[in-house]
Amino acid sequence: MNNVLPEKALPEKLLPQTSLPEDRLADIESIEPSRWQARLNLRLQAGPRGTRLVENRHQGPLYVQKPFYPEGPELAHLYLLHPPGGLVSGDHLQISVELGSHTQALLTTPGAGRVYRARVDRAWQYQRQYFEVGEGASLEWLPLETIIYPNARTQLETHVELSAQARFIGWEVTSLGLPACDLDAQQAEVRQRLVVMQQGKPALVEQLCLDERSRRLFAAKVGMQSLPINGVFVAGPFVTMSESLSDWIAEENRQTHVNALAGISLVGDFIVGRFLGTCSEQGRKLFEHWWQCLRPHLMQRPACAPRIWLT
Repeated sequence: MNNVLPEKALPEKLLPQTSLPEDRLADIESIEPSRWQARLNLRLQAGPRGTRLVENRHQGPLYVQKPFYPEGPELAHLYLLHPPGGLVSGDHLQISVELGSHTQALLTTPGAGRVYRARVDRAWQYQRQYFEVGEGASLEWLPLETIIYPNARTQLETHVELSAQARFIGWEVTSLGLPACDLDAQQAEVRQRLVVMQQGKPALVEQLCLDERSRRLFAAKVGMQSLPINGVFVAGPFVTMSESLSDWIAEENRQTHVNALAGISLVGDFIVGRFLGTCSEQGRKLFEHWWQCLRPHLMQRPACAPRIWLT
């Protein structure tokens, strides 16, 4: 038996409202759009008990809970947490990490970053990361991919300062749109920059600019060849290049990849790899493979994947 009354039998106060009163509409239109101004400042120091997080200051929804030590006390694993999960218009995320002399740290994220569609005001969506690596220290920056949604308007910047004998392995994978959902981000406005400085001098500067003027380069043969996933991998400095490492680079460049272009080369004292493809997981897995191969040479440690990657 059907106990649902026909709509005409419902009392008027229970009927669905087709419009809001004018005073309610005025209240909604006057609401200031939400904007997160989030900052995270971390400082690590080496001591008798190994590498310790001695400063952890945050403002807004951006923080770390605690360091983990799956490889022993000398190397801290830190997971950067951003509960909102993405950037909207007007958001500004700033991450500053200072590694003292002879500290060792690995930083990653528990999930993909997202830059959502910009609002009508087209306010920029910012994320800036600054890493200062002290003398003899090592930093591994291994985040999951960043997804740029259609019509986003974002500036993404990563700056790494290396002191004498400091070492660095890092990567960044960016998805222009969501290829699996047939959503592209060609109409997005993206400015992305990665800078690695070695004792005050630029060792590597990578920059991507996608806007109305450069849109045609997305499909061009000399550009991105309509491949929505791009990534860059950096490891170094390598003071000496062994024959086995040179042979490994040559062998990696002989590998073929399905629906993707990838290559690795020596740029100054750094090994730099690049990826263009259609699957962000494929790019990240390739970078993980390079990290596993190069970490023992550069950090004198076997690869130890962060536990968060397994959840």
